[in-house]
Amino acid sequence: MKIFKEFRDFAIKGNVLDLAVAVIIGAAFGKIVSSMVTDIIMPPLGYIIGNVDFRDLKWIIQDAAPAVMNGDMVVSAAVQEVSLNYGMFFQNIFDFLIIAFAVFMVVKAANRIKRKQAEVAAEPAKPTNEEVLLTEIRDLLKEKR
Repeated sequence: MKIFKEFRDFAIKGNVLDLAVAVIIGAAFGKIVSSMVTDIIMPPLGYIIGNVDFRDLKWIIQDAAPAVMNGDMVVSAAVQEVSLNYGMFFQNIFDFLIIAFAVFMVVKAANRIKRKQAEVAAEPAKPTNEEVLLTEIRDLLKEKR
């Protein structure tokens, strides 16, 4: 039963829980971005280039054909369409670019915050009033010698 204890210790670590939350939020964010691209960005873009829906763009290699029947006997089976759906590919590229840009902006903002925190931490602390007075007294005593 040692393996179950090890797994429990692994699963309840903060990093694993943080990762699980990140995956869930990331999936939801992906759906939002996909909807934004599909429902908001692509329709006007398709309208501008001539009422084209990118998802419907495809190169048909073989047309579909219905089954040919002679009574109850099948003369030739139905053939499904064979196509390269490059419109969906373009749609997914747009989704990726928007998600990548959003993640880039979040990382850039996080790096800016970390840099500012590092600059604040790197600045030496100002001496207190007592330290300033003691330094002045020390310097005056050195001058008198």
